[in-house]
Amino acid sequence: MDGSTLIMIALASIFILLFLVMRTKLHAFVALLLVSLLLGIAAGMPLGEVIQSIQNGMGGTLGFVAVVVGLGAMFGKMLEVSGGAERLAATMIGKFGEDKAQWALGVTGFIVAIPVFFDVGFIILVPIVYSLAKKTGKSLLHYGIPLLAGLAVTHSFIPPTPGPIAVAELVGAELGWVILFGILAGIPSMILAGPLFGRYIGKRIQLSIPDYMDIKEQEYDKELPSFGMIISLILIPLVLILFNTLSAVVLEEGNQVREILTFLGHPFVALTIATMLTFYFLGTRRGYSRQEVQDIATKALEPAGIIILVTGAGGVFKQVLIDSGVGDVLGEMMGDSALPPIVLAFLIASAVRVAQGSATVAMVTAAGLIAPLLEIVGMTGPALGLIVISIAAGATVLSHVNDSGFWLVNRYFGMSVKDTLKSWTVMETIIGLTGFVVVLVLSFFIT
Repeated sequence: MDGSTLIMIALASIFILLFLVMRTKLHAFVALLLVSLLLGIAAGMPLGEVIQSIQNGMGGTLGFVAVVVGLGAMFGKMLEVSGGAERLAATMIGKFGEDKAQWALGVTGFIVAIPVFFDVGFIILVPIVYSLAKKTGKSLLHYGIPLLAGLAVTHSFIPPTPGPIAVAELVGAELGWVILFGILAGIPSMILAGPLFGRYIGKRIQLSIPDYMDIKEQEYDKELPSFGMIISLILIPLVLILFNTLSAVVLEEGNQVREILTFLGHPFVALTIATMLTFYFLGTRRGYSRQEVQDIATKALEPAGIIILVTGAGGVFKQVLIDSGVGDVLGEMMGDSALPPIVLAFLIASAVRVAQGSATVAMVTAAGLIAPLLEIVGMTGPALGLIVISIAAGATVLSHVNDSGFWLVNRYFGMSVKDTLKSWTVMETIIGLTGFVVVLVLSFFIT
């Protein structure tokens, strides 16, 4: 087929995907698989090759993502069950003082969301927001927005959270660079969208604890783990992965130290080490039986399974785009654009995010569409890490009524839709735009 026909097929597949997810409410996993099938057939691929392409896309993606997301989910569940998140919050507020509790909550959210899913972290920590607002008489948003910003930034930007893991695998980026650039983009994003915006919006929208919310601080049958232990467990996999990436830059190939760091810093090994340490220090050492630890780990895989399958379906979509030849045509078309790849990645992710709401679907769709261009222009190394954060930033902006996070915050803070748009939506947009600006500036110095 000629290039223009393939482009029309690609555009039609995207519109069908959005229609299936938004209007028919078909699950994203099934929608992505169905669209991939239709795309391959419409592009003229032999039927046997369409099936093979789907198998290769799913297997190639899940071979990495399933292991990392699964280990990360078990790691995060142990932190949740042990009360590690509450220990972090209590220690941070104690160190910062109640007058600077906004900063304490922002930093706490930033750290907690590395191993713990966004919604879980929010539900665990929202009683602290209620307590502070009740004690000081200030709006819930004064304390809630910094916490939400910290959680949202890390959830979008820093592995081993599922979003950046999925995008990194689809575009072929090293996780070390993603972590490094995620932190560099995330810190200013958290500051601007969290404490600074929280202070501003808290003065303009006065919210008290909703009458229907009778949430008591969770009680634990065991003493909370120490602050130092929690921080150490969270940092271990991040530091090992970063050392792996940096050793490839600093040390020569064949160097024994580099080989050891490359092995220990592979995400599989780093997260296995961290998860085993978590099972011991937050589990068996604190009185949990081996069966209880196993049950906690098993429970953690339930929400992770959905994310893993959606990511795998995104890999299928990407593979069919490439194998059908549509990806090459798309890549050449985007390559002829005056916009650099990092800007295109942000714009594509933003468009899908606004249209259908799910940040995960926006990320995997944008990564599938931009991957052929990255191969054509030969983008590698640190530059791919910047692309991942650009996609994550685009998938964060303009969260509105089609996003589950919008309604989660709306419910827990008892806001009207208008006030949720003025607070949560603006906060998410500040995070996305700030993160994008940071990586765009970095892209001028990193190739």
